[in-house]
Amino acid sequence: MDIVNIIITITVATVAAALAYLITRSTVKKAAAKLIKDATTEAENIKQKKILEAKEKFLDLKKEHELFVNEKNIKISQTENRLKQKENSLNQQMNENQRKGKEVETLKENLAQQLDKIERKAEEYEKIRKQQIDKLENVAGMTAEEARDTLVESMKEEAKTHALTYINDTIEEAKLTASKEAKRIVVQSIQRVATETAIENSVTVFNIENDDIKGRIIGREGRNIRALEAATGVEIVVDDTPEAIVLSAFDPVRREIARLALHQLVTDGRIHPARIEEVVEKVRNQIEEEIVDVGKKTTIDLGIHNLHPELVRLIGKMKYRSSYGQNLLQHSREVANLCAIMASELGLNSKVAKRAGLLHDIGKVPDDEPELPHAILGMKLAEKYKEKQEICNAIGAHHDEIEMTTLIAPIIQVCDAISGARPGARREIVESYIKRLKEMEDLALSHPGVQKTYAIQAGRELRVVVGSEKVTDQEAEKLSFDIAKKIQDEMTYPGQVKITVIRETRAIAYAK
Repeated sequence: MDIVNIIITITVATVAAALAYLITRSTVKKAAAKLIKDATTEAENIKQKKILEAKEKFLDLKKEHELFVNEKNIKISQTENRLKQKENSLNQQMNENQRKGKEVETLKENLAQQLDKIERKAEEYEKIRKQQIDKLENVAGMTAEEARDTLVESMKEEAKTHALTYINDTIEEAKLTASKEAKRIVVQSIQRVATETAIENSVTVFNIENDDIKGRIIGREGRNIRALEAATGVEIVVDDTPEAIVLSAFDPVRREIARLALHQLVTDGRIHPARIEEVVEKVRNQIEEEIVDVGKKTTIDLGIHNLHPELVRLIGKMKYRSSYGQNLLQHSREVANLCAIMASELGLNSKVAKRAGLLHDIGKVPDDEPELPHAILGMKLAEKYKEKQEICNAIGAHHDEIEMTTLIAPIIQVCDAISGARPGARREIVESYIKRLKEMEDLALSHPGVQKTYAIQAGRELRVVVGSEKVTDQEAEKLSFDIAKKIQDEMTYPGQVKITVIRETRAIAYAK
C-alpha cells in the first residue's frame, strides 16, 4: 500500500514539473517576442533621430559654406576694383609721361640750337682775343707767356714780402699776448690757492704731567726705553727738560707711532717690554688705518673719484712724508688745486689736471723704495693701477725724465714749481739730511741677517737689529765692523757714526 502511495506521489510530482516547464517555456517565448518587438521599435526611433540630426548638420554646413563663398566673392570683387583703379592710374601716368616726353624733346631741340649759337659766339670771341693778343705782343715786344711769367714772378715776390711782414707782426703780437696771458693765469692761480706754509721738523716733544713718569718710561736699568727704541726706531731723549720727553727720528711715521704708543702706555700705567711691543704693534696698525682714512678724505675733499685703493693708501702716506721739509700731502693738494685752476683757464679738463696734480709725487711714498727717480716710479705705479695715459705721462714728465706728450704735463710741472717756490715752503738742508739717513739705514739693511735698522741721534748712531738664529755673537761684532767700513767708504757725513748691532735671544713658554 505504501509503495502505491509513493508511486502516485512521484507520478504527480513528475506531471506537475512537466506542466510547470511547459508554462515557463511559453512565457519566455512571449517575453522574448515582446523584447524583440520593443528593440525593433526603439532602433527605428533612433535611426529616424540620427537621420534628422544628420540633415540638420548638413544644413548648417551648407549655410556656413555659402557664407564663406559669399565672403570670398566680396573679396574678389574688391580686389578686381582695386586692380581696375591701378590700371586706370597707370594709364594716366603713361599718358602724362608721353606728354612730358614730348616736352623734353622740344626742350632738347631748343638747347641744341642755343648751344650752336654759343659755340659760334665762342669761336668769334676766340678770334677777337687772338687778334688782341697779337696786337699786345707787337706793342710790348714779348709773347703772352713771357708777360704772364713776368707778372707771376713779380706778384710772388710782393706776396712773400707781405706774408713775412704779417708773420713777424703776428708772432710778436702773439708773444706779447701769450706772455701777458701766461702771467695773468699764473698770478690768478696763485692768488686763488692760499695754503699755509709749514716746515716739518725731525723731533716731536711728548708732554708729561710730572717728571716721575720719566723713571717709569726708562725702566729698571733702562730696559723699558731700550725696548721702546728698538720697537719704534725712534731715539727717546729723557733729559732735565721739565715735563717733556723728546722723540727724535727723521721718519714722521715712526715719531707718530712712538708718540701714540707713549701716550697709551703712560695713560694705562703698565710699562714693561712685553706691553711696549704689544702697544707699538697695535698703534702701528692704527696708523695704517688712519693712512687709508686720510687718503679717502683727501680724495673726497678734492672731488677725485674711482681711484684704486692702493693709490688712496699712498696718498694717505703722504701725510707722514716731507719733501725738502714741506709736508708732501699738503704740497700735493696745493698742486692739485693749482692745476685745476690753470687747466680751467686754458680750456682743458680741470678734473684730469687735478687728478694728475694729486698723484704727481706718489713715487716718493712707495713701500719697497726701488732705485728709480720718484717721477718714473710714480708713473709706473699709475700705469699699474690703470690710470689714464695722459695722467701717467704728466707724472713721469714733471721733472723732465721723459718727454711730455700732453698739455697736462707742463701744467703739472709749473704748478709743482709754484708750490715748492713759496717763501719758506721748503728747506734743502733737511731733505738732504733725511736722504743721507735713509741711505745709511738701507746700506746696513742690505747685509744678510739684518732685520731692522734705525738711524738715531741726528745720524751719529746707527742701531742694527739682527736675528739671533741667523747671526752669532762673533758675527755680530764682524757685522758692526763691516757696516762701519762700508759707511766710511761709500758715504759722506760730518763727524763720526757709531754702529750698534743688537742681537737678542728670547725664550718663550706658555703656562696652561
